[in-house]
Amino acid sequence: MPGAVGGFRLSALQEVGGVPEDTLAEDTDLTMALERADWAVTNQESARAWTEASASLGQLWRQRYRWCYGTLQAMWKHRGAVFERGLGGRLGRRGLPYLALYQVVLPVLAPAIDVFAVLSLFTDPARGAWAWFGFLILQLIPAVIAFRLDNERLRPLWAVLLQPVVYRQLMYLVVIQSVVTAIAGARLPWQKLKRTGTAAQAAPEPLLEDPATTAIRQP
Repeated sequence: MPGAVGGFRLSALQEVGGVPEDTLAEDTDLTMALERADWAVTNQESARAWTEASASLGQLWRQRYRWCYGTLQAMWKHRGAVFERGLGGRLGRRGLPYLALYQVVLPVLAPAIDVFAVLSLFTDPARGAWAWFGFLILQLIPAVIAFRLDNERLRPLWAVLLQPVVYRQLMYLVVIQSVVTAIAGARLPWQKLKRTGTAAQAAPEPLLEDPATTAIRQP
């Protein structure tokens, strides 16, 4: 559960020993600890949070490096959930393999796509271009679905065409660096980011029109 939009019961926090301090992804670590303690972690679609994004590639690198390394720490810390029952067992046998596959294994192997794309320029440029175009379409489809579900305008999605040029390679390197750091047993610092305070905050719309039901329906 992302820390920027996470809300936790005090009794649940007390049961698992509070917010952990031994990993760099304390929100992920805490979510896993709660599930292993049979606390249900649910999604509240009407919740809102404002958070400041990285203002440069260097800051983005440090932020993603910390998140990726912290996720690896949390996965290793809660590896014992594989042998548990209940919600903890679901985390161990479903959640942890999912994280390992989509946040570690596939990103580490993904640079092969770029290598084959470059090689195709010298072997079969037309087929390589169509394959690359199809790959972009596969990225664009879930993005359009996500924007539609959130009632967002589709105009910003033009940036999906640029994502494979810089952002994707940065994510490859971040994951590889995190894995190497974890294998080496090095201790990563917090990687504190510079706060610019330049983000504009829009006025939130009311979640409910009837104030009489607010106290009952809001989490």
